[in-house]
Amino acid sequence: MAMTPEEFYQHALAATDSDKRLPLSRMTGWEISPFEQDGLRVTPLRPPVLPEPPRHGEDPATCSICADRDKGIWFNARWRLDRISGNGVPLILMLYPRDHCDMADLPDDMAAEMGLLSTRIVRHMQAVPHVARAHMYRFGDGASHMHLWFFARPEGQAQLFGSWLPVWDDLLPQYPSALADADATLVADALLTSSGGSRTSR
Repeated sequence: MAMTPEEFYQHALAATDSDKRLPLSRMTGWEISPFEQDGLRVTPLRPPVLPEPPRHGEDPATCSICADRDKGIWFNARWRLDRISGNGVPLILMLYPRDHCDMADLPDDMAAEMGLLSTRIVRHMQAVPHVARAHMYRFGDGASHMHLWFFARPEGQAQLFGSWLPVWDDLLPQYPSALADADATLVADALLTSSGGSRTSR
């Protein structure tokens, strides 16, 4: 059984300094870290908040992702793919179920479809010229409506490897929108060929 919230907090506190700051993570010493360790410090560890605050869209009636169910660059009956704007990397796409559900709530047939769509999205993003890799992330603490992130890493930028890529994306200057739109269109067209669907909601 997992530790209780208080047990976890006390366990973590045992590793902190007098200001309740944990030591810098091993990741900050990696050569791909966007930060130099000198002068970097960890935010003080805060005690648990219980009950946890609700995530955005816990009530489907107020879910902005549900309100955008017809917004995107590719659709089928149960899924939609959209481009995220304002990014620093060449392309960020987001896959959503069109109806309100979280990842743990997906029926098995949708979960299987999600796996196949995710593989094809990665494959199609990596086929875009000058995209070296496409990385997929799933975070579920901000919004209750499931969403999968797909980040395109630019070719040759080895410093942007792996788990630091979303942080680098936030630090980089905004990528030209017209280029990202054109590349998103390439991915959507390839997804039409591999998975069917349409470029408009129905």
